[in-house]
Formats: sequence, structure tokens, C-alpha cells
Amino acid sequence: MARKILILGASYGSLLGTKLLMAGQDVTLVCRRSTADLINAEGTEVRIKLRDEAEQRAFRSQDLPGRLDAQAPGEVEPAQYDMVALAMSEPQYGSTDISALLKRVAAAKRPCLSIMNMPPLPYLQRIPGLDAGALLSSFNHPSVWEGFTPGLMSLCSPDPQAFRLPECGANILHVGLPTNFKAAAFEDQEHTALLRELEAAVDAVTVDGKDVPVKLRVFDSLFVPFAKWSMLLTGNYRCVLADGARPIKDAVHGDIELAQQIYETIGKIVVGLGAEPADQVPFAKYAKAAEGLLKPSSAARAIESGAAEIERVDMLVKLIADQMDLSIAALDQVVETVDGRLAKNRSLAGRPAA
Repeated sequence: MARKILILGASYGSLLGTKLLMAGQDVTLVCRRSTADLINAEGTEVRIKLRDEAEQRAFRSQDLPGRLDAQAPGEVEPAQYDMVALAMSEPQYGSTDISALLKRVAAAKRPCLSIMNMPPLPYLQRIPGLDAGALLSSFNHPSVWEGFTPGLMSLCSPDPQAFRLPECGANILHVGLPTNFKAAAFEDQEHTALLRELEAAVDAVTVDGKDVPVKLRVFDSLFVPFAKWSMLLTGNYRCVLADGARPIKDAVHGDIELAQQIYETIGKIVVGLGAEPADQVPFAKYAKAAEGLLKPSSAARAIESGAAEIERVDMLVKLIADQMDLSIAALDQVVETVDGRLAKNRSLAGRPAA
């Protein structure tokens, strides 16, 4: 029997949605009314390159076994779904219609799989020994997470890189780095069993006898999704400069020794929280992948475009380091630079200081 999955976010969320549709599941994407109308009329298209193939293949929702629809936030009844996936960036949850939807999601008591770089507060509340209340300042809109049961919130590392093409419609997504979604278990074994059911269904999909990249992988550890932090702090947030932005490749390879030092130090923070060292991605593997990341990160591009709010994983990790009595000068510098750029953008937009 097909599961019904609600996904908040039709951009990055359409990647997970397409993988679930290929596995015969039913998906509802939550998005703006205009985007919902486009998706309901034309479906979605996600372009993924299969292994050993030179060109990407286009996977159109209308050709897949699962059923897809799209709805505006005010139309959604979360209680009708088996699971909710949160695939918007953290600042977006502060909008009036989305925050109202989150209240309905929390009240419905459905398991939620967050696919954000920024772990939701209820997930951080699941980490033993961590004072989640002391991390509120790293969130743009912490109040939206009130009412959620921590055990019903899991975290999935958004390792695959995908983006919309400017010359294409809002229903088309291009996958640039087809790595896996890495999800932590829920507190309830029944909800984790649902995740593993979806994992197996996605894994079983082949096209012309070939495996399809971007899997859903489920781990018992709460800390596997945190392995992304080293990558974000070494590359993504260090793309933000006081007077501009640089590609991820330059942030990492401009001073490879400093990059490795930052990467491994952040890894030690994650291990200090309780992760196994083996859960961390080796620096050499990340550095190799960074060679092909020739654009600034989405955070840097957003700031360059005038954004006054972005996901602040940099500040979150700094606050966690403070709880562990660790002083990391390179991390402090990143936070200071991002703070300065966002403050300037707020000032230019006539908005009050944070």
C-alpha cells in the first residue's frame, strides 16, 4: 500500500518527492499557489545523471507510479498523511502561512523528517546533555517549533545538491551532486520502521536495469546527519566574505591546511556530542568533492542577493562549542563575518537589527 507523504517545499523537496514517486508512494508538495498550479498542471521534472552515463535523465512525475499533487499551505491537513518532510530553509518557516501549517503539523502528531541543514529545535532537544534552550539565538524564528514532540522529529542530512535552472520553470530541478539522504531514527520504533520501509522501496528502484542515485539511508545514530556540519563550516559559510563571495572550491582549497584544521575541529565537536568517529566523512573525500563545487554556496548567494535571514548553522555550532568550553577562532570569524553581512543587508532594507 502506498504511503502518503507531505513535503513542505517544492524546490529541494521535489528531489525526495521524485524518489518516493519512483518507489510508488504518494506525495503532496507544499508551495506557493502559483507553483502549486504549475505542478498540478504539468507535474515535476527532476534531472539526475545515472552512473556511467554522460547525460542527465529527466524523471517526470506524470510518468512515475506514485501520485503527486501540490497544495498551498492553507489547504493542507497534516493528519491525512503518514509522514511529513520539512524541506524548506529555516527562515521560511517564519512566514505567516507556513508557521500556521507547522502548528497543525505539531498538533497532528505525525512523524516529521527534517531535510534542513539547520536541525529543528525539537531534534536538538533529543541530544543528551545539550542545552537546546541556549541555542535559540541561532534560529530566525524559534517560536515556530513550540508544540512539537521531540521524539516525533528526525533529521535527514541534505547531502545531495540540487537546484532550479534559471531558464526553466519552477517545477524543474537539476541534481548536481547525487549523493544520499542520511536520516536518523525516530524515537518510536514504529515510525523508524516507516522510514526503513521507504528506504527499501527507494533502494529497489531501477531504470533500464540500472541503479538510480540519491538513496534514503536510515541510521540508528542521532549524529550521522551532523557530519554535514564540518562541510558547511569549512566550505559553505566560508564562501561569505566581508566584501563579496567566493566559490566553495576556493574556500576549501585556497588554504587547504586551514580548511582541514577547521573540518577536523568541527568533527571533534560532533564526536563530543556523542557521535562515533566512523560516522564522520573523511576530509580527503570532502576536499575531493569540493574541487567540483565552482559556485558560492546558497548561503553566500542569498547574502549577495540582499537576504536579511539565512540558516545559521555557523552560529549554532559556535553556541554548541561554547557549551563545551571550546574556543575556535576560525569559527568565531565565520560567525562575525556572516553577522556583519546580514546586519548590512537589514540596514539597506530598512529593517531593525536582529
